[in-house]
Amino acid sequence: MSEKLAPQADPSGTAPRRSDATRAAILDAARERFAAEGYERATIRAIARDAGIDPSMVMRYYGNKEGLFAAASEIDLRFDDLDGIRVGADRHAGAVLVSHFLDRWEQDEVLTALLRVGVTNEAAARRMQEIFKEQLGPLVAAVCPDPAEAPRRAALAASQILGMALARYVLRFPPAVEMSQREVIAWLAPTVQRYLTAPEA
Repeated sequence: MSEKLAPQADPSGTAPRRSDATRAAILDAARERFAAEGYERATIRAIARDAGIDPSMVMRYYGNKEGLFAAASEIDLRFDDLDGIRVGADRHAGAVLVSHFLDRWEQDEVLTALLRVGVTNEAAARRMQEIFKEQLGPLVAAVCPDPAEAPRRAALAASQILGMALARYVLRFPPAVEMSQREVIAWLAPTVQRYLTAPEA
């Protein structure tokens, strides 16, 4: 009797690729809808239509709109690129951090969408809080004099960076929009530096 062989996986990987492509299409459509309409107005049906799939597929992959938003707003602030800021109380840490955030905001519309939605939506606000706690917190702890102060110092630094982002990229106040990156850094960096490294008041 000949031995039965187990079915072999498709070497082309068609099924996994199809699944990955579907997820990517959903996330792309979701980011555009959330950015354009906000969390409340964006619907699963509209996102599915933009992605060219049935709404049930969105629910299958992400469960509900909040789950989809969480996945669509996965953001890597790319702090691994900032080797120079991790050496301790470097006097240029503020400038490096502000410059990095300006670059990220101008290259990634998801950050702007998350900020816009986070102002009015609790789920988006929680997502923003998680991102800054998980990513900015450890970076500040590596720089500030006492790691125990890191959460407070991170919140203060975020207040400056997010405030400028709101004025420049969401509300688009003309003076904030018209400033060059160099000018923004020159104004914000000293304050952020103080929040990061100055002795506690």
